[in-house]
Amino acid sequence: MNRIFVIRNNAQFGPYELNVLAKYIEDGKVLLTDGAFYENTPHNKTTVRSIVKASNTLLKIKHAGNLFSQLKDIGRELILPNDLFSRKAFLKDTRLIILAILGLSPAFLIRFSFIPYITFYTISLYFSAIWGLFFFYFFKTNQVKIEQTVLLFFGLQFCVFFLWNILSLPQWPIINFLYNWTDSSSIVTRFLGFVFGVGFIEELVKAIPLFLIVKQTKTPIIPQTLVFYGLMSGIAFGVFEGVQYQMTVNTQLDYSNAFFMNIARLTSLPFLHATWAGISGYFIAFANLYPKYRLSLYSLAIGLPAFIHGLYDTLGWSIFGLFLTLLTVILLMTYLKQGVNFQSKLSK
Repeated sequence: MNRIFVIRNNAQFGPYELNVLAKYIEDGKVLLTDGAFYENTPHNKTTVRSIVKASNTLLKIKHAGNLFSQLKDIGRELILPNDLFSRKAFLKDTRLIILAILGLSPAFLIRFSFIPYITFYTISLYFSAIWGLFFFYFFKTNQVKIEQTVLLFFGLQFCVFFLWNILSLPQWPIINFLYNWTDSSSIVTRFLGFVFGVGFIEELVKAIPLFLIVKQTKTPIIPQTLVFYGLMSGIAFGVFEGVQYQMTVNTQLDYSNAFFMNIARLTSLPFLHATWAGISGYFIAFANLYPKYRLSLYSLAIGLPAFIHGLYDTLGWSIFGLFLTLLTVILLMTYLKQGVNFQSKLSK
């Protein structure tokens, strides 16, 4: 009689007669989802379920007692582990802490926050923290310091709040003059306003922490390190801008548009600010490594992100604007990949 082999987790068992295999299935020792093949056709692999079905074998998998006896056999430890309420177990399990924070923070924010500005800020902070974890996982280097990252993230938010809300930076004469160009009926004038007003000012502010990091660091910083700090600077600015728009512009929109813009400003736009600032960090790092080219590299560090930023603001949510966002991400990733070649060229 053609006997049957069983495969589980790449391990092979058997061969078994069909009636023996059926008994093992009924006893729970073999699963219907296990792999299987007949002894004389080893290359024709299938599942235990298929073999049983093809042989018209009737199976009777018995219950191990009633519901309560089964629960007793399973045991309390499986349902309520001893470590469930253990403080040490919580603190040691980093994944659990991160999962709890990411999953439950919005619910706690909605329940305990009663001031609109604080609510918007904490929700914006929540989404930015997710981006921060993503950037930390993919872009951090051995030079990245957690303390410096946290200081940059919250320090820039405070500085931007002070500049925009206390000192009213956008209302300063020359800046306000350029900002007013963004309302022009001429697309060229709007573009210039977005580049030299909005883009230049915002990208310069986001780059200032990167200049400070370079100045204070005692060892040369590799480009990817400063790209990471640039990404963090960008999402920090995105937190502030997201709250500002939710408290001002979005309140004037109807429900559908306000909802869409809130989602966009909490998710995609902080990411865009991050990519622009990441490009700044890339060129600032090279300016520090090759100071004889610092004039051009510093100009690129501010000018290129300001240009892309301004062009994006001009195009808005059009198909061209969305294409530009994709191109920006590709540009940053290409910079990082070709960084070694760029270093070789500048070192000649």
